[in-house]
Amino acid sequence: MNASAPLATELAPLYAEHLALMKRRAEEALARGGFDHLVVPSGSLHYQVFDDRDYPYAANPQFKAWLPLTRVPDSWLVYTPGQRPKVIYHQPFDYWHVVPAAPSGWWVDHFDIHVIRKPEEARALLPDPAGRCAILGEPRSALGDHVPNNPEAVINYLEYQRSYKSAYEIALMREAQRLAVRGHRAAEAAFREGRSEFAIHMAYCAAVGQDPAELPYGNIVALNEHGAVLHYMELDRNAPAEHRSFLIDAGASFHGYASDITRTYATDAASEFQALINAVDQAQIAMGRSVRAGVDYRQLHLDAHLGLMGILKEFGVLKVSPEAAVASGVSFAFFPHGLGHPIGLQVHDVAGFAESDRGGRIPRPEGHPYLRMTRVLEPGMVVTIEPGLYFIDMLLEEVRKNGHADSIDWARVDAFRPYGGIRIEDEVLCTDGDAVNLTRPAFAAG
Repeated sequence: MNASAPLATELAPLYAEHLALMKRRAEEALARGGFDHLVVPSGSLHYQVFDDRDYPYAANPQFKAWLPLTRVPDSWLVYTPGQRPKVIYHQPFDYWHVVPAAPSGWWVDHFDIHVIRKPEEARALLPDPAGRCAILGEPRSALGDHVPNNPEAVINYLEYQRSYKSAYEIALMREAQRLAVRGHRAAEAAFREGRSEFAIHMAYCAAVGQDPAELPYGNIVALNEHGAVLHYMELDRNAPAEHRSFLIDAGASFHGYASDITRTYATDAASEFQALINAVDQAQIAMGRSVRAGVDYRQLHLDAHLGLMGILKEFGVLKVSPEAAVASGVSFAFFPHGLGHPIGLQVHDVAGFAESDRGGRIPRPEGHPYLRMTRVLEPGMVVTIEPGLYFIDMLLEEVRKNGHADSIDWARVDAFRPYGGIRIEDEVLCTDGDAVNLTRPAFAAG
């Protein structure tokens, strides 16, 4: 998606700083791995087995970390310390498909650009010998003896450093927020009109201006009890007889960066389910404010369990204390996923478990197998904060089997079961001071 002229003007100096940062990171990574050149293919098209149809193309994240290019398969980024970085830009002669436009934008003045017409023409432009190159990509990107080797020392360092977003990256992520919020507003309106999940999804895509292949992940558009399925993606074409509730988890892409936003709505603003939504929303805001340098994200997740169980106690769903519900594992039945994850070039961005820039893994807390972030927060990190409460039959049945049925008021569960569940999700930037919520200002803007 193209940037507006004012935004492009803003991005140009930020990109120059970002590129300087990328060069410094590459130089350190190459030194650690003992290589002379960084070589990053953009990736290639993948074709379905026994067919001539290709899967939607997805650019190599290591490639789009350098360049705002997401639709140029069979291209390459080459960086040799002390030299001007090189882009090998594949612009084929092709009358079957739309050919990528000539290189343009805020990035072009920083690179030596070589346009090729056939993928194999890149071979003559890659540095030799191949054994001195750290080549980051998938196996099918191999070209001659330039075969992706993905050196562990190089990957560990670069992925760890991706945790710290540059001002340029934050600007792109803010724009991805703005686009997604446009879709969320259209989706809520379609829900209020009584439309089907599929129709709501289409309204979202139209408002964002991106088709499903361009979105960073498949939209979760769940009406009523479908909200109890964490990754519900069926998109029912038929509108239900009654619209009780609506959960939407949907994002947008902007020059390779993702947004990931979830909201939940009730049809009846005076209903008890809307009151429960409001309580989760206020708790989510407080959790977001706790994103501060030096805070262990694992502790935020554990604190979220306690806070959410406090809400269920207040609404009469729990008959035991929040502490008892957490200690017994009952809280997992209502909040079975992690509090969130890193986000950036990928929706579930890399290095969420990294012990250091040399590797290693920080374990999840025992009994919390789906948490996607275990690091201590530092300035520059962007994470999602997405607490949820759900009424999932199979998990509630496990509570009964495990001997904790008396912890729950089952009549209250039955009252909320038709609404499925609640999830509220924002993206939050950790700074040297207060947390910066990247999502809520986009909603407040109109």
